[in-house]
Amino acid sequence: MGRSLLSIDWDYFIPLKREWLASYMENQKSIVSIWYKRYIKSALKGEDLEKSVDIAFGLKDFWAKIKEHFDFVKNIKVFVSESHMLSYYIARANECEEVYSFDAHADLGYAGVNSVDFELNCANWLGKLLNEGKIKKAHIIYSPYTFEKPEDFRDFNKLFSIRYYRDIGFLPEGIYTVAVHICRSGAWTPPWLDNKFERFIKNLNQPYKVIDLYRRDWDIRKLSLSDQIFYLNFV
Repeated sequence: MGRSLLSIDWDYFIPLKREWLASYMENQKSIVSIWYKRYIKSALKGEDLEKSVDIAFGLKDFWAKIKEHFDFVKNIKVFVSESHMLSYYIARANECEEVYSFDAHADLGYAGVNSVDFELNCANWLGKLLNEGKIKKAHIIYSPYTFEKPEDFRDFNKLFSIRYYRDIGFLPEGIYTVAVHICRSGAWTPPWLDNKFERFIKNLNQPYKVIDLYRRDWDIRKLSLSDQIFYLNFV
């Protein structure tokens, strides 16, 4: 078993809504303003997103289960970022042969194999690693909340060594792991869960380096009527 990157997207734990599926630029507007818009639109329908969208499974014992399957090297490198795209650079810098990605999305590319010809982004980083021969295998551990299926990526599956899993328990033991990346993916994960995200990182009990992680201020109670109108018209 070769050198591996363990890559974890925070949206793995969060029950996303189908209507939120889209391609977003990961900037301050798309990771904050879009959540005010979603909250207000849901409130108009009588739903309180702060109560209905929360961590629903797996967080408490996640790291214990991870350590049953992943063998961390001494002084393992741990990175925390906003974008999952950083995994591309981490895998290359650490000469990883395999990537284990916990995610609600495959991130192989969403316009067929031609997606790997697009500029590197959070939706195609894993496909690019495979296409460029930087890694030999990709292991995608899907969130129970994903709307994707392995057959959605038939063209990738024919060309590259990709395995899909629905549970940590199906992974092999003794995965030689040289780096860990945890990303927040703020366009898909709500700001009212940021405190839980921080605790999740700390519960790994490893030193980590933060790269391009934005601070999000969230207080729905302070919104004026004009603020609400502004966010409802946010595109």
